[in-house]
Amino acid sequence: MKRRTLAGSCGVGVFVIAFLGVCIAFGTPSWLVSDYRITGAKLDRLGLWTHCFRSLPDINDDYQRRFFVGCRWIYDPFTTGYDQIRGFLLPPFMIATQFFFTLTFIGILVSLVLVLLFFLCAGPDQKRFVLLIRVIGFLLLGCCVCGSIAVIVFACFGNRGKWMPDHANNWFGWSFVVAVVGVVASGIASALFLTESHVQARKREQLKESQSRFELEHETKA
Repeated sequence: MKRRTLAGSCGVGVFVIAFLGVCIAFGTPSWLVSDYRITGAKLDRLGLWTHCFRSLPDINDDYQRRFFVGCRWIYDPFTTGYDQIRGFLLPPFMIATQFFFTLTFIGILVSLVLVLLFFLCAGPDQKRFVLLIRVIGFLLLGCCVCGSIAVIVFACFGNRGKWMPDHANNWFGWSFVVAVVGVVASGIASALFLTESHVQARKREQLKESQSRFELEHETKA
C-alpha cells in the first residue's frame, strides 16, 4: 500500500498554506488599515492584538489633551489612559473575532503536529493510521468553522461607523485577506484529508479481503 495518495499529498500542501495564513494573520496588525492618502487620519492600522494610531484622542478626556500615537499591544499596561479606552478598542464583536480566531490558531498548531506525524512517521501498516488522518481532517474542519465565524464577524462589523474614526477612509488590510485565505485553505485541506482517510480505509478493507481470500484458497488446495 502507498503511504499517501494524491489527496493526502495535496492535503499536506494546502495545509502549509492554511498554517502560514492563519499564523501570519494572527500576529500581524493589518486587519483594518487607513487609506494612506489621507494625511489627517487618526487610525494607521489595527490587528487582533495590536493597534497603531497616528493621533487618536482619548475619548475619556473632555479637554482633548491626551492623544495616542504609535503601535501598542491591546493589553499594554504601561501607557497612561490606554487601559481606560480598552472598552472602546474591544467591542463585543472584536472579542468574538479574537476568541474564534484564537481557537483557529490553536487548532492549526495541533494540526501541524499531527500532519508532521502523518507526513514523516505514520504509514498504512500502522493500526491507527486511518484514525490519525480522520482526526486531522475533522480538526481542520473545526479550524475552518471557527475561522469563518471570526472573519465573517469582523467583515460585518469591523468597518462600521461609531467604532474606529474615519471609517469611510478605512479598508480591510492584507492581514484580513491572509486570514480569509488561511481559513479557506484549512477547509480545502480538511476535505482532502477526509478523502484520504476514506481511500486508506477502503484500501485496508480490500487488503484484508484479498488476504482472507488467499488464505481460503490455500486451505482449499491443502
